[in-house]
Amino acid sequence: MASGTGEPSLGQKGFSKVFTPEMWPCLDLVGRGTHTHSLSVCLYVYMSVQACPPASRHIRAVQCSSYNSYPFMGRLYKWEPFNEVSGDQRCELNCRAIGFRFYVRQSDRVIDGTPCGQNETSICVAGRCQSLGCDEYLGSGKVMDKCGVCGGDNTACKLVSGLFQQHSLNKVGYHKIVEIPEGATKINVTETVKSRNYLALKSRSGRSIINGNWAIDRPGKYEGVGTMFTYRRPNEVTSTAGESFLAEGPTNEILDVYVCNQSTCMYSKMYRYTIFRCVHRLSHEQVPGNQCDSSTRPSSQEEPCNLQSCPAFWDIGEWSECSKTCGLGMQHRQVLCRQVYANRTLNVHTSRCRHLEQPETTSTCQLKICSEWQIRTEWSACSVPCGVGQRTREVHCVSNMGDFVSNEECNMKLRPSDNENCDMGPCAKSWFFTDWGNKCSAECGMGIRTRGVLCLTNHISSLPLEGCGHERPTDSQVCNHGPCESRIEWFTAPWSQCSTECGSGSQQRAVVCLMKSDEGFNVMPPYECSSLDKPLNQQSCHLKPCGAMWYHTDWSACSKTCEGGFRVREVRCLSDDMLSSEGCEEELKPVEREECNPEPCVPHIDENCRDKYFNCNVVVQARLCVYDYYKTTCCASCTRVAHRQSQHRALS
Repeated sequence: MASGTGEPSLGQKGFSKVFTPEMWPCLDLVGRGTHTHSLSVCLYVYMSVQACPPASRHIRAVQCSSYNSYPFMGRLYKWEPFNEVSGDQRCELNCRAIGFRFYVRQSDRVIDGTPCGQNETSICVAGRCQSLGCDEYLGSGKVMDKCGVCGGDNTACKLVSGLFQQHSLNKVGYHKIVEIPEGATKINVTETVKSRNYLALKSRSGRSIINGNWAIDRPGKYEGVGTMFTYRRPNEVTSTAGESFLAEGPTNEILDVYVCNQSTCMYSKMYRYTIFRCVHRLSHEQVPGNQCDSSTRPSSQEEPCNLQSCPAFWDIGEWSECSKTCGLGMQHRQVLCRQVYANRTLNVHTSRCRHLEQPETTSTCQLKICSEWQIRTEWSACSVPCGVGQRTREVHCVSNMGDFVSNEECNMKLRPSDNENCDMGPCAKSWFFTDWGNKCSAECGMGIRTRGVLCLTNHISSLPLEGCGHERPTDSQVCNHGPCESRIEWFTAPWSQCSTECGSGSQQRAVVCLMKSDEGFNVMPPYECSSLDKPLNQQSCHLKPCGAMWYHTDWSACSKTCEGGFRVREVRCLSDDMLSSEGCEEELKPVEREECNPEPCVPHIDENCRDKYFNCNVVVQARLCVYDYYKTTCCASCTRVAHRQSQHRALS
């Protein structure tokens, strides 16, 4: 597959093959993209791959610093990359104000080709993190195997390992212990225990890479033979670990590993040797040694050289661990002034090293910024109106950016309690009553009707009910079916129907004193009939056992004052003995819950609460409303988001 005319070909030097695994829109990278109509894919122009100089700033730092000249909330800040974000935000440009505890998303996507993380090979393309294979194809999924082969299966090489156990190194100078072949990968040479020796590394072409030329190098990174070596020398006082050097490889030249005794490696008296090679008699070109007569080879001559004393040097140990796991801490390392005397390396006064700049022994360090516990709400109401219940509050682990983070990022030993017991006192009782009876005690005139009233302990923990108290609801009320006809003497009306359809009730009748005359009947005062036995006007009645009936309490307060709430009451089925029963008719059961206060809420509006800047939406997006300064500066925006959050919590 080839690109259009004038475009670089697949094998052209300086270009990497970039195909996307999905159907992205064509982009202008180096030239114009071309559509191949015979295929349902989009072929992109190849992207040039050029390594950045070692001292270059990270591409994210460059993008963040480009906003240094743009005011944010009325002032200028210097910005640095903020990388403590979740995976789906890695291709956003999140920048932190240097010296401040907040960050802002400056752009919803970084420049194409920006690494997704600090130490990743994946890159961002069109706002999405894409994996770059070792073959420099996006999405190929190929990785280097242990042999350094892209997409290999670890069969192109073999593991070479060994242990050097020579106990004495009497000969002055360097002692070769192993040869590392060309193309080696995953190199690891480590002293098993600390010794008085130094490791050294030299290429077959004669170049010293680590601790060569009778000088000891500082621990660090050293480049050579196509790879980077990491040289480590632990603290000589506090550590028991030996020296080591590591490299990923592959190497492009044969390497020789040496060990040099501490007392001779920096010995002030040096030696040089005569080197003899086999050469052609006529051309004087070097030829293999087996072409010369070995018996006639001259013996190597040795003579001293560089007789002057070696200067003192700073011996630098490795940095200790940071004193704190989060926040600003300190780390230390040992720096000693040392010099070779009488075949021994000794500690000397620091004045001997005054010709050298003394390395720092302490440094600040910060693994990450500490998060802290914050109490976000007051205690809730108790879960029960009486007795012992629970109340709660919101406690969150909050990062220095004001975001909610996992509890593991805060010290669990310091976490404030988010629930506790609450005692609302002894549980109270409530009045329970039936509906009014349908029958009046008198068929005419004034009568009464009744209902059942009981004081029982309520079982609904959410009802704000109080004790029964002394104000017992009335169990009778007046009823009137119209006037009755008069009678002579003591007039007794027929007995009324029983006040209850079942159970114990009462029935009444009218008893009046009448006088008959020619004109008719006249009502007389009761004393006019006092000589006569007055008939009873009230008696008890019991038609039949009631069986089970529904009883209920008053309605509770509404759960909300506006925008629709609900209220509840308790309903029980009780037998004639006032015991719980299951004999009530379910279709007659009074409702236990109903809606209330449907009118909309009208929030209080403070006329002085206004946004002072046009881009307060960025403050809300950056979650800066938790700070008093932004809460005041962007009052209206912060108040609106707080109102929405409170409504969301109420609904959930």
